[in-house]
Amino acid sequence: MKSRYAFLASLLIAAAAQAHKPSDSYLALSVDGAALRGQWDIALRDLEFAIGLDADANGEITWGELRAKHADIAAYALARLAVRADGRDCGLTPTGHLADEHSDGGYAVLRFEAACGPAAPASVEVTYSLFFDLDPTHRGLLRFEWGGAAQTGVLSPERPTLAFRAGEAAPLAQFLDYLREGVWHISIGIDHVLFVLSLLLPSVFVLRNKEWKAAERFRDTFWDVFKVVTSFTVAHSITLSLAALAVISLPSRLVESTIALSVVLAALNNLKPVVAERRWAVAFAFGLIHGFGFASVLADLGLRQGTLLLALVGFNLGVEVGQLAIVGTFLPLAYALRDGWFYRRVVFGGGSAAIVLIAAIWLVERAFDLKLL
Repeated sequence: MKSRYAFLASLLIAAAAQAHKPSDSYLALSVDGAALRGQWDIALRDLEFAIGLDADANGEITWGELRAKHADIAAYALARLAVRADGRDCGLTPTGHLADEHSDGGYAVLRFEAACGPAAPASVEVTYSLFFDLDPTHRGLLRFEWGGAAQTGVLSPERPTLAFRAGEAAPLAQFLDYLREGVWHISIGIDHVLFVLSLLLPSVFVLRNKEWKAAERFRDTFWDVFKVVTSFTVAHSITLSLAALAVISLPSRLVESTIALSVVLAALNNLKPVVAERRWAVAFAFGLIHGFGFASVLADLGLRQGTLLLALVGFNLGVEVGQLAIVGTFLPLAYALRDGWFYRRVVFGGGSAAIVLIAAIWLVERAFDLKLL
């Protein structure tokens, strides 16, 4: 029995390192006649891992340390980006370096120009491979402006190349890009997944005399899950939209710390039930905070409103598809196993305890800016 608890805990601890905002860079390209210019925002934490920025190893990257690495950053990044115009390779030249702050920390900003030829191009192709050899979860979020219109795309190891044509907007392709990104985001957002699972674990039980008893009808379980998932969906959709549209903004540390706290409380409620009949209200309340966590990807992309709305709808639907996949996989299995000791003791009891432990570590890390795992 103890070995099973230890195994479950080890799986959660191994996943804990992924419970942060996914690695993204923000690439903006614009075509103005024959000129093609770019700006590339790359996370300092990613560059530190790849090429080293913190010269004195004190855990802080100063402007002086960053400036000393400007040439290395440009060489490293531009070697992993290829731009072709009308089938011809464009030479990429750095033109400036800045620093910026995004929702998840500091970023190096690399500005560059692409020499593609004397005439305005009719088509542009972008191939991207930054950090793919180091982190297969990394994504390049691309904003491409041409003739006053903006298009977007997501570059990944599975889809490293995107093509654009003058005067050609592809709203369906952009929508599908962000729908896939939403599914991906929930699949690697371990904190969001564990919050949902913490709410789902007791769904196959009913609380009687302060003890969890196996539910007698699947219909009751289904409606309990429906209320919880719908409440969470409505809540995080509200704040995801408000944050992505820059109506409301909260500090990243506050959001991430509160998300970790929500996981702790949801899992503790399984071990010592306080809220049983109105878990949908808990899902709604904390879902409002989780929406700010989901929004960081879109808020940092800096899209214009028309393009942002398309990306927002696609991304939000992708999150829901991923969430429904989790529910659809978990619920039938949990209901089938609800009467047995394995579900009650290992999955429900041991799983809830392990989630409390991991989420408590996240809470300390995020609240006090520490690295424990």
